[in-house]
Amino acid sequence: MKIGFVGLGIMGKPMAKNLIKSGHELLVYDLLEKHVQDVVKAGAKAASVTEIGLECPIMITMLPNSPHVKRVVCGRGGLLESAKQGAILIDMSSIAPSASQEIEKQCAEKGVLMLDAPVSGGEPKAVDGTVAIMVGGDAAVFERVKDDILLKMGASAVHCGPIGAGNTTKLANQIIVACNIAACAEAFTLVAKAGLDPNIVLNAIKGGLAGSTVMNAKVPMMIANHFVPGFKIDLHIKDLDNSLSAGHELGSPMPLTAQVMEMMQTLRADGCGQDDHSSLANYYAKVSGKRIGHAG
Repeated sequence: MKIGFVGLGIMGKPMAKNLIKSGHELLVYDLLEKHVQDVVKAGAKAASVTEIGLECPIMITMLPNSPHVKRVVCGRGGLLESAKQGAILIDMSSIAPSASQEIEKQCAEKGVLMLDAPVSGGEPKAVDGTVAIMVGGDAAVFERVKDDILLKMGASAVHCGPIGAGNTTKLANQIIVACNIAACAEAFTLVAKAGLDPNIVLNAIKGGLAGSTVMNAKVPMMIANHFVPGFKIDLHIKDLDNSLSAGHELGSPMPLTAQVMEMMQTLRADGCGQDDHSSLANYYAKVSGKRIGHAG
């Protein structure tokens, strides 16, 4: 099947490559030519947004935030200007649920079907094709693309409800991840302050109730003081900003999310916005004077 893919960043690039590996023909676009050429070498064809709209019955967007998706889909020269009636747009970006709903209305006016389908798992799972995909939109449209497209990029794809439900589910995911990472950083700073070996404590804890995928992935990075991004602080700030906005709109209390957001904003102000979100450990190092790893 011919698929258009717009947005070849940390997540989009490996996801596009997995679609190529599964036998799909891809037309790809990104603002950065080096990202395009990397995927072209894997078998894709470089194309403009207009060409993708004209030629592809399936269009996938994987972009940073709501304004980027609105511009690429609905803006001048965007996908909707050239897309054919009956085409399917799968927006896999993590954006505000209300933005997904606004974009879907404009898609419907053009006869284009839309799903919001953000993912969780970070770069390693995007490379392995094992991300979790959370989908909002018409259930019948979801079934049309689930096996041959979504499950070529992810280990699971779950229909969560109407349009916007995918991104609401992703926001819930991001709240849990952020608070979990912060709790790990706080706990292991305590461990370091007590003079204990964090590796031993990690092995003691991870098999019990506190054990989690987040702990297994992020605490070793804290111990190593190694924060090469699988998911950047700046991107998590974007997700928590959308979470707080959604919470305020719905009257849902968000005190823990707000606290972790302020920690991440402190790291951004310190020039760490491009570090992995496990660098929340650096917030605790700053206020406690003690790093978790042996270097501290």
